[in-house]
Amino acid sequence: MNRRNFLRTAGLGAALAAVSPISSISAFGQPTTKNVVPTGRMKLTFEPYTLKLKHAFNLAKNQRTTTPGVQVRIQLDGITGYGEASMPPYLGENVDSVMSFLSKVDLGQFADPFRVADIHEYIDNLAPRNSAAKASVDIALHDVLGKIMGQPWYKIWGLNPDKTPNTSYTISYQQDPHEMAKEIEETKPFRIIKVKMGLNHDKELVNLLRKTSDTQICVDANQGWDTKEKALEMCKWLADNNCAFVEQPLPKEMFAETAWLRERSPLPIIADEAFQRITDVRKLSEAYDGVNIKLMKSTGLYEAHQMAQLARNLGMKVMVGCMTETSAAVTAAAQLSPLCDWADLDGNLLIANDIFDGIKIVDGKVTIPADRPGIGVIPKA
Repeated sequence: MNRRNFLRTAGLGAALAAVSPISSISAFGQPTTKNVVPTGRMKLTFEPYTLKLKHAFNLAKNQRTTTPGVQVRIQLDGITGYGEASMPPYLGENVDSVMSFLSKVDLGQFADPFRVADIHEYIDNLAPRNSAAKASVDIALHDVLGKIMGQPWYKIWGLNPDKTPNTSYTISYQQDPHEMAKEIEETKPFRIIKVKMGLNHDKELVNLLRKTSDTQICVDANQGWDTKEKALEMCKWLADNNCAFVEQPLPKEMFAETAWLRERSPLPIIADEAFQRITDVRKLSEAYDGVNIKLMKSTGLYEAHQMAQLARNLGMKVMVGCMTETSAAVTAAAQLSPLCDWADLDGNLLIANDIFDGIKIVDGKVTIPADRPGIGVIPKA
């Protein structure tokens, strides 16, 4: 079954139909009692917005202190839906490519915003790839639809917000000992710490952390271990250091080597860079124990929800993650988190210039705003 037909049969219409009555909302996203149906046409606007990291990201392939982004809004009948595109280097997108893609999008042709399958098909066929650009439209559309219905998306999907997982908090190796100590100090409120690896300081970083904390870790190697033997040695060492799983230990092209590693590793192996769209899930189940779903890769919530369900049906572990993003995209992803085993939803916590209020982390646990329809965010003053 191809992607288009798979998604058309996914049952979104039934989920939407189950929520009634349709309600209008206030300017701040709260439901009102007046029952309405959309009468206008959707208008898409967008602008660039650079995310500034609190600490430099030192990854296996690069170092960066900012992430380029584009903020998106969809307006309909006085309702504003918020979305965004965040583009770390490996996605192959940039501000110019996202702005170029979005300039081609004509949502005004759709009289009914609930025709999500048709809108998704139209957006997906405008150009290949461009997953973050497509995600920005999808997130804003879901925000609009949730606000029309007066419900957050976890309720529309029938999920229990009490089942959200703990989120990890990400650290990477810093040359400056004071910066390294500051990063480690920031992990204290969290119950699981995500350690960026794939450099020459992998064991040193864990040993530094273990001097002050026995908190469980998970590891993202970012394709940084270049042989299956090295990856296996690291997995065994990490298993002795209270590690839950290892994310993308080998380059994504090394599929057979990853399958070899999975058979021997004492830790679950999770696909990240190797995993993009829903058509990847079934093949990846042959070499990985689970997948990391990110909205910037999945083209948004519409496909991400189906990814989680399919992975579950195949017996895989499910993780929901994010890039460095504002609370708009991170809170949107959090709506999916009750479906997941693990969450890595700290992208908004890693930036210094968030412009939204949304997801909260309470005692390490993902907490979705309970009374906000749509994706659950409001703009900061």
